[in-house]
Amino acid sequence: MDLLLMLLLLLWSSGLQAEDKHQSTEPVRLVGGASRCAGTLEVEQGEWRPVRYDFFWTLKAAAVACRELDCGSAVSIGSRDESSDRPVWEINHNCPQSGSTLRDCALSDSSSSIMELTCSDSVRLVNGTSLCSGRLEVKSEQSWSSVCEADFDQQDAEVVCRELGCEAPSVLQGALYGEVEAPMWTKEFQCGGNESALLDCRRSDSARRPCSPGRAVGLTCSSGTVRLVRGASRCAGTLEVKHGEWRPVSDSYWTLKAAAVACRELDCGSAVSIGSRDESSDRPVWRIHPYCLRSGSALRDCVKSSDSSSYIVELTCSDSVRLVNGTSLCSGRLEVKSEQSWSSVCEADFDQQDAEVVCRELGCGAPLVFQEALYGEVEAPMWTKEFQCGGHESALLDCRRSDSARRTCSPGKAVGLTCSSEPVRLVGGASRCEGTLEVKHGEWRPVMSDYFWTLKEAAVACRELDCGFAVSTGSRDESSDRPLWWIHPYCLQSGSALRECASSRSSFSIMELTCSDSVRLVNGTSLCSGRLEVKSEQLWSSVCEADFDQQDAEVVCRELGCEAPSVLQGALYGEVEAPMWTKEFQCGGNESTLLDCRRSDSARRTCSPGKAVGLTCSEIVRLVGGASRCAGTLEVKQGEWRPVRYDFFWTLKAAAVACRELDCGSAVSIGSRDESSDRPVWEIDHNCPQSGSTLRDCALSDSSSSIMELTCSGQQGVEVRPTGEH
Repeated sequence: MDLLLMLLLLLWSSGLQAEDKHQSTEPVRLVGGASRCAGTLEVEQGEWRPVRYDFFWTLKAAAVACRELDCGSAVSIGSRDESSDRPVWEINHNCPQSGSTLRDCALSDSSSSIMELTCSDSVRLVNGTSLCSGRLEVKSEQSWSSVCEADFDQQDAEVVCRELGCEAPSVLQGALYGEVEAPMWTKEFQCGGNESALLDCRRSDSARRPCSPGRAVGLTCSSGTVRLVRGASRCAGTLEVKHGEWRPVSDSYWTLKAAAVACRELDCGSAVSIGSRDESSDRPVWRIHPYCLRSGSALRDCVKSSDSSSYIVELTCSDSVRLVNGTSLCSGRLEVKSEQSWSSVCEADFDQQDAEVVCRELGCGAPLVFQEALYGEVEAPMWTKEFQCGGHESALLDCRRSDSARRTCSPGKAVGLTCSSEPVRLVGGASRCEGTLEVKHGEWRPVMSDYFWTLKEAAVACRELDCGFAVSTGSRDESSDRPLWWIHPYCLQSGSALRECASSRSSFSIMELTCSDSVRLVNGTSLCSGRLEVKSEQLWSSVCEADFDQQDAEVVCRELGCEAPSVLQGALYGEVEAPMWTKEFQCGGNESTLLDCRRSDSARRTCSPGKAVGLTCSEIVRLVGGASRCAGTLEVKQGEWRPVRYDFFWTLKAAAVACRELDCGSAVSIGSRDESSDRPVWEIDHNCPQSGSTLRDCALSDSSSSIMELTCSGQQGVEVRPTGEH
């Protein structure tokens, strides 16, 4: 008996220990709320602390926390202000969205502004295009189940949309958001439509036996949460968003790229222009950060409450014309709207004068390319009229039209159109590829020198200028403020043009930029690697490795502001077709530019496949003053060697990029060393290296007394020696 009692006690004790262990490793919780899915958000990283509420917390970011809590969708976020600062966790807002957990992304800080979060308890929408769309799942006994559309109707959908803080249901259709396997919900919902939550509704056993494939409920709650008011049409005016209540949107960070999301939600065409209206006094507004919108979210998913602002977004979208599937807002397949339906246009019914009208209507430059099937095939519906524009009309639907003579439009014959973007230029420099950066967006203005401009962003401007490679950025301070364009760096990183990322500012700090004139590296893993191309007579050509050697490579790396060549190998960065450069370079190795070198006609007739020059210039990162080459003060060279500033956003995840560049294995520890006074340093934009760029590409000039110390696990690779000869 004593032995049996002892065994029971041991089992009970081990159960408690297992439970304690489980609880101690649970890294996220909501406390003080009406349920386990509502309250103050806390994260455990060594100790439990609340999460600081800041500008970057949106419903999209909060959805990560709800998912970790095994709750449903993010319904609302808010803040609670305490009387004094206390230790909190700051969550790097981009980190969780890259697949990391909140705990991985927590940085120590202190604040009095504490995050409050409400998630739905037992209902969620998954695989949708926004937080208000997706396949419906219901939670019961800790398991999520899909619902068969035979057991769900419009009144049930109204309850779900309300429970999730969304608007009324607009689409209710099986398999809209992907097929699903078991488990399936086994009850039929019988909601009256006014319940607060789906599980408050009456339920009965389902009459069905199985649920047919493709019959799981897919639900879209309406996006009737966006409107334009006090404009000349429903596609122009003051932008307002409903999130609990209607409020205007602050003009902070707004660009044409962000505005395109609003136009799409309004079922208007393309974003034509944005502006701001200065009100006489502050009022509550929504702030919408574009980093959230760029991931395909709806405006509602990305709002954050702001107590006051007097600068309100004014937006104009095109009413009845848009370009879709393009590489920019000024390119794509042409669609025209009539009777609430968008239709493609057959090239037989459209000509150059029609294209001029469309480009003007969309606020773009003159048409550059007008070609069928340029932006993807299209099925019906097709536009059934032929346009007969004079070329000077304000809008395409102002043009004369006649019935089309065609019966059908052949596959691949829908109009694809590319209009020129507003131009970009460099002025006041020694060549057309250096000087003060200016953009025309309605009018010519210089670009504001911004803390977030790195060589990676500058590369976009060099590409638009048809110059080579971004060599350096700098700033010039004027005596007083003047109107400038501020170019949002996160917008550029998504492949947009400068014009699409410009918003109006005033400043005295002007952007200076130097690009290479006639040399660039393409398709590389960083700005200092890629397939070599040389420009002559406005044409970029690849170079055959038979016409290029180590001394030539040294000149190229120096011209591009990089270090000595480390790898010189054909086909390293992709195959290439003609054109090929037809001269052999004969550099001494000390020239300033490749085209300063002597050249002779190439002895070769053709260049064999895979023999175009691929070049990697050595990395410009080092650790100094440590016990080994893989430990010490982190320094980067961009023109000159400087230490890297230690700041709040340096985590082991970010430091791993530096260790990888140093060929030093994994990041073991990071720390800071405080000097007696500020000195010139490089600030590393913390989001930039994680997108595949090198530290040099991401360096921003700054001054600080807080210096980064880094320890990596040790050298893990073998040094690669440069190769290549005539």
